[in-house]
Parts: sequence; C-alpha cells; structure tokens
Amino acid sequence: MIRMRLNGLDSGQEDYLLHVEVWKWNGMSWKAWLGQQQSFIRGEEEQFVTIPAEPGLYRVDYSSRPWEALFLVDQEDENNLQVTKLHPAPFKLKEGMLWGYINNEGKTVIEPRFEYAEEFQENGLAIVQFKGHSGLIDRTGREKVKPIYSFIAPFSEGRAVVSDAKGYFLMDEEGKPVTSKRYDFLNSLQEGRALFYTGLESGKILYGYLDRQGKEVIPAQFEDASDFKEGTAVVKITSGEFALIDTEGRKLHTYNHPYVGSLSEGLLPFQETENGKYGYLRMDGTIAIQPQFTSALPFSGGRAVINTAENYGNAYGLIDKQGKSIIPARYYGIQQLGEDRVALGTPIYPDQPYRGSRYVIADAETGKILSDYPLLAVNNYDRGVASVHDAKETYFIDKSGNRAAQPPVIPGAGTLSYSGNLIRADVDQRTAYYNRVGKQVWKQNAVIPLRPPYSVIERKYKPNIDYLVYYPIVEGIANTEVSREVNDRLRKLSLVEGAGSGGGSQEFSYTGDFSVAFFRKNLLVLELNGYKFPFGAAHGMPTRNYVHINLRNGKFYELRDLFKPGSKYVEKLSEIVGKQIANDPQYSYVFPGSYTGVSANQPFYVDEQALYLYFAPYDIAPYAAGFPTFRIPYAEIMGLISTEGDFWQSYH
Repeated sequence: MIRMRLNGLDSGQEDYLLHVEVWKWNGMSWKAWLGQQQSFIRGEEEQFVTIPAEPGLYRVDYSSRPWEALFLVDQEDENNLQVTKLHPAPFKLKEGMLWGYINNEGKTVIEPRFEYAEEFQENGLAIVQFKGHSGLIDRTGREKVKPIYSFIAPFSEGRAVVSDAKGYFLMDEEGKPVTSKRYDFLNSLQEGRALFYTGLESGKILYGYLDRQGKEVIPAQFEDASDFKEGTAVVKITSGEFALIDTEGRKLHTYNHPYVGSLSEGLLPFQETENGKYGYLRMDGTIAIQPQFTSALPFSGGRAVINTAENYGNAYGLIDKQGKSIIPARYYGIQQLGEDRVALGTPIYPDQPYRGSRYVIADAETGKILSDYPLLAVNNYDRGVASVHDAKETYFIDKSGNRAAQPPVIPGAGTLSYSGNLIRADVDQRTAYYNRVGKQVWKQNAVIPLRPPYSVIERKYKPNIDYLVYYPIVEGIANTEVSREVNDRLRKLSLVEGAGSGGGSQEFSYTGDFSVAFFRKNLLVLELNGYKFPFGAAHGMPTRNYVHINLRNGKFYELRDLFKPGSKYVEKLSEIVGKQIANDPQYSYVFPGSYTGVSANQPFYVDEQALYLYFAPYDIAPYAAGFPTFRIPYAEIMGLISTEGDFWQSYH
C-alpha cells in the first residue's frame, strides 16, 4: 500500500471529521470502490489516505463535517477501565447459522459458536444459546453460566429470571440461585419486587411477590396482580375487589369494581360495570375520567390511547389526563413513540385491514400531523430519531417526521437501533452494523465456504414487499451443465417462483431461507425453510425441506437411496419410530392414534452419526409441536444400509 498525504483540506475548524472514499478506474467507469477511510482529524494532524501499490488510475473523494457528538464513549467497568463494546453478529457457516461478537471496527472478537447471542448487559454478561439451552458469557467469551437452562431473562436490579424443567427462579450475577424453590411463573424484579404465581391442586392460581434475596415478602394470596410501579401495585383480592398495595403488601386503597388496571401517572383504567365502558380512577378511588371507552390503555407522558369502537372494532384516539381529546378517535391504531410523538395508523387496504397499516407522525401534545408520508412501520424515538421503513427503505426520521440526517438508509424492510458506538440494522432478515457517519463496518456474509473448490452463495429474491426468499447457489461443481441443473432445481425448491402479483390482490405473504445442515466429503445437506401466511388466517404454515446433494455428480438423494434394494427399510423405520413415540416421554404430544408409520419417501436428513425422520405440523402432532423429529442411529439399521451405495459413500 502507498500512503498519500492530503494537502490543503483543512476546513479552518479545530476539529472536524474527514470522510474519504477511494475509487479505481476499471476501463469504463469509476466503479472499483476500494473502501472508505474516516477519522477525527485535529487541525494540526497529518491527513493521508492509502491506495494499493498497483498501476492504475485512482480517484479520492472526500468531504468534511464539524466534529459533533457522533460517537458515544465506550463503557467503563468498576475500575474505570475502558471496556470495548461488543456486538452480537450472525454468521452463515458450513456448520449452520452461528452467532459470535464483533467490535466497533467489525472484527470478530468472540468466534461464532452460539445458536443465538444477545447484547451484552451493563453487568458485562450476555445471554447466549447453545443446543437449545441458554447460558451466560462474559466479554472474553468465557462461560459464566453453562447453557443448561431453557430460558434466561435480561438482568433487572441485579437478578435474572431463569427457568428449567422444574420451574422459574431468580439468579444473581454470579450465576447462583437466590430462591429456595422453583415457581410456576416469575417476573423480573421491579422496584425490589418480583411477581410470582403458584398453582394449587384445585387448579386455582395465587400471586405474590419475592424480594431481591428471593424471600416471599408478600405471600401468594391474590387472584391477579401486576408489577410494582411508582412504589405501588394493583392486585385483585377477589371478584369485584381490587387493591393498591405498597412494597410491604399493605393496602393503600381498595376499589370495588369489576376491573381495575395498573397505575400509571396517578391514574388507573377501570370498568364501573361488568363488561361496561372504561374510564380512569384516581389513586383514592374517585373517578377522574368517566367510563366512555371500549378500551383504555395506561398513561404515558400525560396522555393515553383509548378506543371508542364497538364490537371489537378499531377507532383509536389520544386523550390527556382530563379526558380531553387530543387526537380524534378515528384511527385503526395509535402508537405512543415517546419524546412527545405518536404514530397514527390507517389500513393499507381498507377492505383488508388485517394486512397492516400505514402510519403518519403527529405531535402528541397538539395532535398536529407533522408528516403525512406513509410509513409501514415505526419504532419508538431514541435520542431524537425513530427507526421506520416504508415500501422501499429503512431509515431514521427526526421529530418533524421527516427523514433524518442520521444515516444509514438501507433498501428493504426492518429496523435500525443504537448499539454502543454503532447502529445495528436488521433489514430483510439480515443483520449489518454501521458507524454514525453511515459507513458499513460489518454485514452478514453471503458466501458460505465449504472446501475448495466448493462454496454456497446466498441470493435474494424480493419481487414485492410480501415475498422474500434467500436461496442457495452451489459453486465449484466441475461439470457446467450439472452445476446449472443443480442450481436450477435449488431455485425451484426454494420457491423463487409463484410470488403473486403483489399489492392488494396478493392473498398471502411468504418468507424463505436456507442453511447448511451438514457437509462431509462430497455430501452437502441444505435445509430450505419457509413460512406462508394467508392474509387473515390465525397463523401461517411453516415448511422444511432437506436436500442431499452429491457435489461430484450433482445427484439429489432420496431416502430409499440409503438402503439396499429390496430391503424392508420402511417397516423397520416405522417400527423404530413407533417405539420412540410409545416409550419416550418427549413425544407425549403426539396425537393418539395419529401415527401409522413412515412412508417410502418420508422427509429426512442425515448427519455423521444418524438418520433423522420428521413430520410436518399437524401430521401427527399439534401445530405448536413444530416438526416432530426422530433420531435413528445408524447402528440400529446398519444391516439395511447400502454401505457400498453412492449415497453412503458420498459422506463415508
């Protein structure tokens, strides 16, 4: 590389940010982008750029701006030593999708080895998942709590709610339980109290509260209860009787109404009669706003969202604490965004309101619409900006409701969020990180290296906002014709066709993706998954398809290819699966009498040690069970396997 000084670029300011891009002439245009360099430059410092030490024509573009508070200071630990912010990042690998952590420069500092990874919390711990279980790591990647739990919630007031097969408990920051027993349900600590409930043999549920040490300071005695807020909590004593209690369980006020909701800014939503209209009470039980709404949400910033539509309809508005209307109750939905802003939603397609809303931004104090540009999703304001997306792009808006100066702007639908010094972008189901001046410092890889010359390349197909597919292209197959046939078939199996016309006439949405499930020797197993959601349905239907490809000859294997010709593999596999259903408690969810055996072309996949057979949702079990899967070690069926066959030899 050659270091080249940039002379005469001093803007006259003491501190400013210099943004540089280097381009190379490719014979037709300046399209060979060689990267960006940017740094805070003091007026006295040397200014330079690096270019490759190769012959050619190069162009340097630059711009400068004043040094503003663009970057946040890194976190500090208890010894006031600077701690580098780490960011969770997903990697597509030949072992599948794994998560690791990157630093502010986009370099991997904790290698990808987790099934999922969350942001580091203020205590220096992060929740990670491994083999379907949750644990905790520190900033060096070391395990602080082994991944043995079914769930770990973020820490609150020095404690985390954790669950395992026995129930819920509180854990301290050293990974030690602080509760003496497990609970049927447990909420995070709020103001020194954690809401729990326990089930009685009669089937009745009673609520109580733990303190930070796990002691039951308010025993289980309430029919319903809420988290503490503003030093109080609303509990249900019995039918038609509610109370406001303090953190010691003392009753401050009692309310004799069919329903009383949580306290917010001194007011409580309530119903005066059974199934009647909603209004708001003061803490002393007097009526502040007469019942007149079909639903009434908690107050925030001196305002509350209410609904006036009958029969579960949507006619939402915004009121102040005197019950005065700020925004008329005529919107399909209203979101309080914070920082005195709200989003007003109306159906994209009036005859199909279930297909989502378009939003405009309004001033929550005056009700004035600030920007009527239609947005398809709006998130809460943070530091004067809110993440939004429209039909084409994801970006920030400012408090005027217009596109903010803060980059980035990314094609696709998703969210932007602050992550320390960086901005995290989760757009079209892919993750990337940008610095505060819009430079991309890391993005999810689109090439999965296998073994030279083989790799899998990700391609994106998004013909309209309701259809998104990532499909694989296998590279490295020597025969060009075979390569084309393999990739054409993968494209069709990924449902890159049949997207629908888009717009109001489209009847469903669809998302599809893939991952490498197994790779060994010449066998590549790809998992193709999808989710089709018919608009207006209760839920969509997931799909899963494993394809087994021999990278030498391009052959796609079926289940029968694993076994000797003429062998009774169907009967044997059916018997094994039947015994697992009958004897293994993990399959207790299978519908009685629904399993009648496996088919000759049963959905399956293989790895180094076993054959796996699976069923689609509803085939033999409830939808919530997903894809019931049965593992069959090769040792149990070795006499039936064609060990000299092409399939077996492709990975042995």
